[in-house]
Amino acid sequence: MTTSRLFLITGVSSGFGRALAEHALLAGNRVVGTVRNETARHDFEALAPGRAFGRLLEVTDADAITALVTHIEADIGAIDVLVNNAGYGHEGVLEESTLAELRQQFEVNVFGPAALIKAVLPHMRARRRGHILNITSMGGFITLPGIAWYCGSKFALEGISEVLAKEVAGFGIHVTAVAPGSFRTDWAGRSMVRSPRAIEDYDALFDPIRSGREAKSGQQLGDPAKAAQAMLQLIDSPTPPAHLLLGSDAVQLVRGKLQELGTSIDQWEALSRSTDG
Repeated sequence: MTTSRLFLITGVSSGFGRALAEHALLAGNRVVGTVRNETARHDFEALAPGRAFGRLLEVTDADAITALVTHIEADIGAIDVLVNNAGYGHEGVLEESTLAELRQQFEVNVFGPAALIKAVLPHMRARRRGHILNITSMGGFITLPGIAWYCGSKFALEGISEVLAKEVAGFGIHVTAVAPGSFRTDWAGRSMVRSPRAIEDYDALFDPIRSGREAKSGQQLGDPAKAAQAMLQLIDSPTPPAHLLLGSDAVQLVRGKLQELGTSIDQWEALSRSTDG
């Protein structure tokens, strides 16, 4: 990388967050990484003493988020790049999934990133520079039975990111929603929250999906290290996109979804236009 930056990355204990933090540090940057316990904090800071700063944070605690950003700006430096990476997947047929699970999914995957954005933005806006990366998912474009709460949260974060990109473009701030496909992370393993099965009517549809996902966990095509390298290239770009897909499966599936949507719009266009008056 051409210049050293200060990154704030949530969820650096594993997965995309860890991979991106490691590669950003290797490139000579400084990284504040959020973790959830002291052991993880020490492990992270050992990666690059003096340049890796571990901080405890629950992304559902808005007051703690504000305090953390204030501390970083005052004591460590100006945040150049915010990466909203922390999140998890909820799996469960909608009828079997609780509203409490929906609220928690949105607290972590949507409200947490929104709070971090709101805390960081005034500083970036004053400096007229910065880059915000929101890690979404191809599940923010395409859907699959059994992950309604997760897809809903990622659709929401995609929309928020796109609007924000338009609002802050005049301030020299870039916003990119990064949507990975299937990668070798813990998303489908220990990080996933699964609702128990109860309604037999859904067995034929959903049981093969759940067992297939469990079987493929750890065998996915995507390499988190290569995703990290791609994100660093994105950050270096003077004209980064508002959306970036990661993985050939994401490209194929999202492109197919867009084609299906176009076909449906054409098919129902006459009815759609009939409401003008």
